[in-house]
Amino acid sequence: MPAKTSIAALAAATIAMFAAEASAESFELVRDRSEFVSLVDGRTLKYPGVRLRVTPDGAIRGKGLGIDVTGDWRWRDNFFCRDLYWGDREIGYNCQAVLRNGSTLRFVSDQGQGQSADFRLR
Repeated sequence: MPAKTSIAALAAATIAMFAAEASAESFELVRDRSEFVSLVDGRTLKYPGVRLRVTPDGAIRGKGLGIDVTGDWRWRDNFFCRDLYWGDREIGYNCQAVLRNGSTLRFVSDQGQGQSADFRLR
């Protein structure tokens, strides 16, 4: 796969946590840090080609298309705000709404106004 295609795929589908327009379906908004931590603590977020751990101490670690993903996060004004790197490439800072439907977490970029991606909790 060409490098530009891999970067675009990862940024769009994984690191930026974008994929498709968000829809209401039966997803419920995660409203605070403690609820979010209770969902992700000790679990892996999975998306095709991606596995991430989001820890209570504010770290993000994992793999995206075989390349290390690192970063940090904090909860601000009801949003999951993260800063990420894919290998040595800075993906950047973004605050996202988090919604839950069973064992699926939907991350919606740009404070809930952008694109979304659904990650399975394992």
